[in-house]
Amino acid sequence: MKSDIEIAHSIQLKPIHEIAASLGLKPEELMPFGYDKAKVSEEIASRPAKGKLILVTAITPNKAGVGKTTTSVGLSLGLQQLGKNAIVALREPSLGPCFGMKGGAAGGGYSQVLPMEDINLHFTGDFHAITSANNTLAALVDNYQYLNQGKPTALKQVLWRRVLDVNDRSLRYVLTGLQGSNNGIPTETGFDITPASEIMAILCLSNGLEDLKTRLGNILVGYSYEQKPVYVRDLGFDGALTALLLHAIKPNLVQTTEHTPAFVHGGPFANIAHGCNSVMATKTALALGDYVVTEAGFGADLGAEKFFDIKCRQAGLEPAVSVLVATTQALKLHGGCDEKLIQQPNSQALTNGLRNLDRHLHILRGFGQKVVIAFNRFHFDTEEEIALVRAWCEERKAPFALCEGFTKGGAGATELAAVVLQTIEEGEALPLKFTYELEDDIATKLLKVVQGVYGGKAIDFTAKAKQQLKKLEKEGFGHLPICIAKTQYSFSDDASKVGVASDFTITFSQLLVNAGAGFIVAVAGDIMRMPGLPKQPAALGIDVVDGKIVGLS
Repeated sequence: MKSDIEIAHSIQLKPIHEIAASLGLKPEELMPFGYDKAKVSEEIASRPAKGKLILVTAITPNKAGVGKTTTSVGLSLGLQQLGKNAIVALREPSLGPCFGMKGGAAGGGYSQVLPMEDINLHFTGDFHAITSANNTLAALVDNYQYLNQGKPTALKQVLWRRVLDVNDRSLRYVLTGLQGSNNGIPTETGFDITPASEIMAILCLSNGLEDLKTRLGNILVGYSYEQKPVYVRDLGFDGALTALLLHAIKPNLVQTTEHTPAFVHGGPFANIAHGCNSVMATKTALALGDYVVTEAGFGADLGAEKFFDIKCRQAGLEPAVSVLVATTQALKLHGGCDEKLIQQPNSQALTNGLRNLDRHLHILRGFGQKVVIAFNRFHFDTEEEIALVRAWCEERKAPFALCEGFTKGGAGATELAAVVLQTIEEGEALPLKFTYELEDDIATKLLKVVQGVYGGKAIDFTAKAKQQLKKLEKEGFGHLPICIAKTQYSFSDDASKVGVASDFTITFSQLLVNAGAGFIVAVAGDIMRMPGLPKQPAALGIDVVDGKIVGLS
């Protein structure tokens, strides 16, 4: 079979105005970015929703992932093949993983969003705008400190860090302002990756330009010498940051491998942020389509929990059904199989691994969701393995469907689309049941997620985190939802505990308030907000040959 990028290059894209016209959009509602990309007026998102929302999430992944984005695109294509007006709404890929371990994130095979190489790289510049806004704020704060040295107006503590959309472990902790007073004040700081920036979360949770500006103004910059919180609005920087994001707030319209519409906008990671595409893109798609397929990063424990408890709670969204993606590779890994052997038949490991699927099914049902199991088929999967998983699902009254969107596009996802439609028609999901109440204190919220979603026993805090917890509650941030940053490879905070970890305690090392985004980040285990590069980075396989990018996957 051809590579992802070879398939992408083989498809003649339609002009973006034709894709827009198929949705009923007018030319004046578009901001074209060349032939095949456009931004859409933010006004569309304020129209009444007419579509039904479908969430795609997954079991705990192996390092290669489980094909959640491919399944999402495939499902939207399958719905179109059945005559439905379907739109897929996805996150934008980050350059860090593209050139690091994971590779691209535009789907795969014949279920991709296009132009694949543009979406995976610079696209319409949203990530660069967010990076620029984040680092402009850092520069403005540094300049404020420089000009207010020795004055009571200076900040005693600065919380804001810089970001870069590159996996660069050397920048996690840095010293700035060295080599003389003309270069600023010597300061210990550091870099996070752009998807971890609070401004990324703000962009993705905003309900329009004015909401964006308000949220930017609510960013907590640091503390005064009187230990009072200082916000961006207090320093007058919110207008400049909004100007840098004026166009980035607009959702991006592209197309799939079968020329159906796709919105790709925003890109926070689910292991260090809230892991969902933008509210603006989701609401725009719901205003234009009858069915909208979106995804939440990594497994149901990380991505779906934050999708429900943060995004849906803030935006008032109610999914009609959730699709839970599983593969034999991930199941075998969680069933005790050596990772090097997970492509080989192993019915015992597969059976053991179904406990991981069961936990994720339980998580989604706990939110009140109706769940469809999507078996993302690979060429090495056997009929016996498929039958085993299908029978397991039938015993638990969980609708099951094969998805072969990778190799067959929409035609390979019609079974999944039909099962999803039938599940919706039989009655939509119950009203969302959130994991915790906003009135709960921060520790109670964390405990409810660890026990009710992860299946753990208890929580603990480092001495530093205990101080931060006390301070956040005292300053009135206890009402905010929580966003746990932890490994995606385990229910626990230890990536080596695959399968269904139990009887574990999660230790939180840091609590950060993202007042603008409207949640508290709780850092667990050894998770890094700036990833490093692997031994063999994906960058080694990326090149330009005869004017075309090759090696992206």
